[in-house]
Amino acid sequence: MAMAARRTDGVTDRSRRLLRYPAALVRRPAALVVATVLTTVSAVWLALQVYEHRETEQRRQDILAAARQSALNFTSLDYRHYDRDSANVLKGATGEFREQFAGQTEQLTKLVAQNKSVSEGQVLEAGLVRSDEDSARVLVVADSKVTNVAAPKGESRTYRLQLDLVRVDGRWLTSAVEFVG
Repeated sequence: MAMAARRTDGVTDRSRRLLRYPAALVRRPAALVVATVLTTVSAVWLALQVYEHRETEQRRQDILAAARQSALNFTSLDYRHYDRDSANVLKGATGEFREQFAGQTEQLTKLVAQNKSVSEGQVLEAGLVRSDEDSARVLVVADSKVTNVAAPKGESRTYRLQLDLVRVDGRWLTSAVEFVG
């Protein structure tokens, strides 16, 4: 084994080399600091992207669930429970749609009772057309089996609905319903 040559002043050859090249000692820790900072920044950026994606997906799911429920309530009405069924429609409604439906409830109650109408709705598909933080438009395809005095065996009806929804106090409510296609 070769021993490091010692001088009388107590400084080894290795120590002498390090003293000659102090930049090498500084560069390594600086590179580690830069790499750590870059890794941390990247991790934070990725975490924010994941969070934003989850928020967007959750909002999308909430909108579609509200639209499906609204369409189901709108296409499922029974003359024997019309007060309850119309109240369900109004619970998920706001704005102009709520006003129109509430304004027609008395007349519809008489008409539905007179015809002994029962409509059993089923949502087949729902798709988001557009959305932002506070509003959305959804297209819904729903089927309904309708029985009444004119059709005691029932007849099937297919509805294509465009629902506009708005966010009110954290809930998505239907503000407009339009029959399309």
